[in-house]
Amino acid sequence: MNQAVVGSRPSGRLDSAGLARIIALLLPAALLAGAYGSQYIGGLYPCEMCWWQRYAHFAALVPAAFAFTAHARSSRARVLTLLAALAIATSGAIGVYHAGVEAKIFEGFTTCTATSKGLNHAELLNQILHARFVRCDEVQYRFLGLSLAAWNAILSLGGAALIAVLTLRGKRA
Repeated sequence: MNQAVVGSRPSGRLDSAGLARIIALLLPAALLAGAYGSQYIGGLYPCEMCWWQRYAHFAALVPAAFAFTAHARSSRARVLTLLAALAIATSGAIGVYHAGVEAKIFEGFTTCTATSKGLNHAELLNQILHARFVRCDEVQYRFLGLSLAAWNAILSLGGAALIAVLTLRGKRA
């Protein structure tokens, strides 16, 4: 593969801007894989705020992928990588709020977020009776004492900061 597109130096070593692009693509992909794995393999069903965190990671994948269409140290690749970092940080911020709701630090939403979409009464009742209800303020699973929302917050905010530092450091190099 062309070294200019991958972002490595002629010596074969990856520079900081190239590493930032790789992290910006792999971090949301890995977190989404973990979320879907916990849902479909582990049986943990997402609440509304879990979905919001996923949407931000999906949004991060788009600029992260497009960042590979230019040289890692180009301004285009840097901007796209930083946009991906912003989307990842957004997921982390939602994760902070979600973890706060779970810990009863913040009050969650008190209204129903579902819509009936023009269903008649019988169809609506059937949908309600067969729907999985997952509350945003209850922790379904803890790993090392932290909820999955808290882990998303830590990994997303930490990863976004690392991506930003590597991208901006690559600009000076």
